[in-house]
Amino acid sequence: MNAGQTPTFRMLFLVIIACALIFVGYSVIADIQAAGGQNIAFGAFALLALALLIALGFEFVNGFHDTANAVATVIYTNSLPPLVAVVWSGMWNLLGVLVSSGTVAYSIITLLPVELILQVGSGAGHAMIFSLLLAAIIWNLATWAVGIPNSSSHALIGSIMGVGIANQLMAPAGDITYGVDWSQVQKIFSALLFSPLCGFILSFILLWIFRIVLRRHLALFRAPEGHKPPPGWIRALLIGTCTGVSFFHGSNDGQKGMGLIMLILIGAAPTSYALNRAMPESSMPAFVQVANEATATFLAHTTAANQPNIENARNIVTAALRNKNIAQPEVYNALAVISHGITASVSNYKSLNAIPAAQVPNVRTDMYLVADALRVLKQEKIFSGNEAPTLQTFAQDLNASTRFIPLWVKIAVAFALGMGTMVGWKRIVVTVGEKIGKTHLNYAQGASAELIAMGTIGLAEGYGLPVSTTQILSSGVAGTMAAQGSGLQWTTLRNMGMAWIITLPAAMFISGILFFIFKHIF
Repeated sequence: MNAGQTPTFRMLFLVIIACALIFVGYSVIADIQAAGGQNIAFGAFALLALALLIALGFEFVNGFHDTANAVATVIYTNSLPPLVAVVWSGMWNLLGVLVSSGTVAYSIITLLPVELILQVGSGAGHAMIFSLLLAAIIWNLATWAVGIPNSSSHALIGSIMGVGIANQLMAPAGDITYGVDWSQVQKIFSALLFSPLCGFILSFILLWIFRIVLRRHLALFRAPEGHKPPPGWIRALLIGTCTGVSFFHGSNDGQKGMGLIMLILIGAAPTSYALNRAMPESSMPAFVQVANEATATFLAHTTAANQPNIENARNIVTAALRNKNIAQPEVYNALAVISHGITASVSNYKSLNAIPAAQVPNVRTDMYLVADALRVLKQEKIFSGNEAPTLQTFAQDLNASTRFIPLWVKIAVAFALGMGTMVGWKRIVVTVGEKIGKTHLNYAQGASAELIAMGTIGLAEGYGLPVSTTQILSSGVAGTMAAQGSGLQWTTLRNMGMAWIITLPAAMFISGILFFIFKHIF
C-alpha cells in the first residue's frame, strides 16, 4: 500500500489540481460574461475565489474521509493496486456526480436560516459560508489524523446547525430571527441514524446468505494472503461492488458541497447564478399557465378583501416560514401576490435569461419563498383534488428555475473528491480492513458490506436524503464480523461511536464561534 506515489505521480497530481482550478476560474468568468458581463468589485471577486477554494477544499477532505471507504476493500484485498483503485473510483464518482439530481444538495441548504439564504451576498451570508465550511474541514482533518472513519455529512450538518443557532443567539433583543429548521433536522438525522443500522443488520444477513448459498466456494471466505490478488471471479465481484459504491457515493455525498458552492455563486454573482438561464424560452408559456393556476388556487383559500403590496407579502411569507405556520388565509393571500409577481416578470421578458440584472435578486427571492412554502404545505397535505397536482407542478417549475447546478460545478466537485482520495486513503483502508474486527477482512465480508452500502446510498439518493458512506460501510463491516463470529475490536468501535456522538456538538461549537468572528469581520 506504500507503492505508487513517485515524484512523477506527485507532479501529475499538482498539474491536475492546477488545471482544475484554472477550469473553475474560466467557467465562472465565462458565465459572468454570458450573463452580460456583471461588474463585480475586486474585493467581492476575491471573496468569491476564496470561498470557492474552501468549498472545493471541503470536498477534497471529504475525498479522503468518505470516498476512501469505497476503495478500502479492493485495495485491502489486493484486487486492484492503490492508484488504479483510486483513479477507477474517481471516474465512477465523477459519473455519479454528473447524473445526480441535486435534491440532496438543496435538502442540506434547507437547514440554513432562511434570511441568510435570501441574503447570501451580505456580510452575514459570507460569514455563514466561511464558518460552516471551515468548521467541517477542521473536524474532518482532526478525525482523519487519528484514522477514525468519521462522517463528513455529519460534520457539515453540525456546522450548519451551529451557524443557525449562533445567528439566532446574536439577533438583537426582540428581533425574531430564524435559527434552525428542526423538522428538517429531524428528517435528515433520521436518515443518518437509520442508514448505519441498515448497514449492520443487512450486511449481517447477506453474509449469512453467502455462507449458505456459496458454502462450497471456500476461497470467498478467506482473508487476503500477503500481496496475492484473489481468484478472478472474486476480484471481479469486489471491483464491481467498489464501482457501485463509488458511483452512488458521488451521486449522494458529492451533492453536499455543490449546494454550498451554488450559494457562494449566487451571493457573489446573482445575475449569473440566481436564476437558471439555461431554461429554454419554449418552456415559459407552460410556466406562466401553471403559475396563474397556482395564484387562483391560493386566492380560493383566502378570505382577505385586500391584497398586501409585494414587500409586505414577502415579509408575511418569510415570517410564516420561520414559524412553520403556512396554512393561514393571510399567508395564502401573500403567496398569491408573490406568484402573480413571478408571472408578470416571466411574461414581460419571455425568458429567465432576459430578466434585467436589477430584478434578478427579487425574482429569485420570490421563487424561493413560494417554493419553500409549497414544500411545507405538501408535508401538511393541505390541498387535495386538482389543486395538489397544480401546486406540485408549480413547485417543480420554481425549483428548476432556482435550484440548478451547472455542469462545471459537478465536474469540479468530482475532481476534488478524486484528488482527496489519492492523498488520504491509506488510514481509512487500514481501519476498515484490520481495526473493526479481531480478524482481517475477508473477501465475502468486503463484498457484503459494499453491496449493502451501494443499495442503501442509492435508495437514499432516490429520496433526496443525505447519508454517510463512512457510517454505512463501517457498520456493514462490523455486521459481517459479527455474522462471521470473528469478534469486534471494541476500542475502534467505541472511538467511532464517540466520533459519531461528538461530531455534532463539536462541529456546532466550532462553526458557531467562527460565525461570531466572521460576522464581525464582514
